[in-house]
Amino acid sequence: MKYTTRPQAILLLADGTIFYGKSIGISGTTFGEVCFNTGMTGYQEIFTDPSYFGQIMVATNPHIGNYGVNENEVESEKIMISGLVCKNFSFNHSRPDSESNLYDYFEKQNLVCISDVDTRALVGYIRDNGAQNAVISTDGTSIEELKKQLENVPNMVGLELASKVSTKEPYFFGNENATFKISALDLGIKRNILRNLAKRDCYIKVFPYNTSFEELKSFNPDGYFLSNGPGDPEPLEGVINVAKQIINTDKPVFGICLGHQIIGLANGISTYKMFNGHRGINHPVMNVLTGKGEITSQNHGFAVNREELEKNQDLEITHFHINDNTVAGMRMKNKDCFSVQYHPEASPGPHDSSYLFDEFITNIKNNKSVLA
Repeated sequence: MKYTTRPQAILLLADGTIFYGKSIGISGTTFGEVCFNTGMTGYQEIFTDPSYFGQIMVATNPHIGNYGVNENEVESEKIMISGLVCKNFSFNHSRPDSESNLYDYFEKQNLVCISDVDTRALVGYIRDNGAQNAVISTDGTSIEELKKQLENVPNMVGLELASKVSTKEPYFFGNENATFKISALDLGIKRNILRNLAKRDCYIKVFPYNTSFEELKSFNPDGYFLSNGPGDPEPLEGVINVAKQIINTDKPVFGICLGHQIIGLANGISTYKMFNGHRGINHPVMNVLTGKGEITSQNHGFAVNREELEKNQDLEITHFHINDNTVAGMRMKNKDCFSVQYHPEASPGPHDSSYLFDEFITNIKNNKSVLA
């Protein structure tokens, strides 16, 4: 390979802590909130997940790039993370159906990556000291200059990012002759969510994040979907107001991640920035309704306030995260409206929670039969 000599690179955290590594060969400097994902596979899905927009990803799996890339495994049209930190970066790949190696994939999109980092020490530091802004630099910029630039990077609290990743124009997904029609509000929607709805006989119209309720309603949908996405949910005041109107239609509503938080805010439940978010494909969740545990894929740095939710007469907790008891799912008692703080469409998996899409369709069928 041509990548024989790789220059030193650094990861500088906002508190001044420095981790050293090597550039994979793409020169540059990039900023974002540093976070880590504990998944052992699915790196391409992670890199292209719009919910990661504005974040520097630390991979806990020591080998990244070993199975290359495939266009069928993207969750959006481009890489969404700001940069990557890993232990071992594989320039070669060995999976037969790979279309390219990860280096070429990064080079085409100019993604800055630092490898040969002690990621175990880094993840331990983030867990102890919390999420914070950081900068990766592979181009020799001085530490003093990087510190100055890092001071100007906005904090994730209060940062609205859905507008950066949402579609600019409405589009359709699925079979136009499908039985059910869904209006989906794109706050950073993943493709596999659309695939899961489409294979359940849904025709989806995906709308920009700032779409009015009237336009969402004009599709005459059988149900509404509020998607995942990046950033702080509280600045999305327009979306919250639209969610209130959607809920008042008495048609079925389903929300995932940021959509889940929006539903909470629409019901007067506040959200908060977590010390460390949940990011990985092995997070244990308890289903309160069935008493069964589920292994889930998660990616969020904000959460719904559990204390406020428990006091709300119109809502109930349906799922909670077993590790820290945070709210992982909720539903309205008097509406066909429910949401989860994780990804039932998880690709490559796990698939424990895919039944939630079936529940959404069941709610739609029941609602249509009542109206008939």
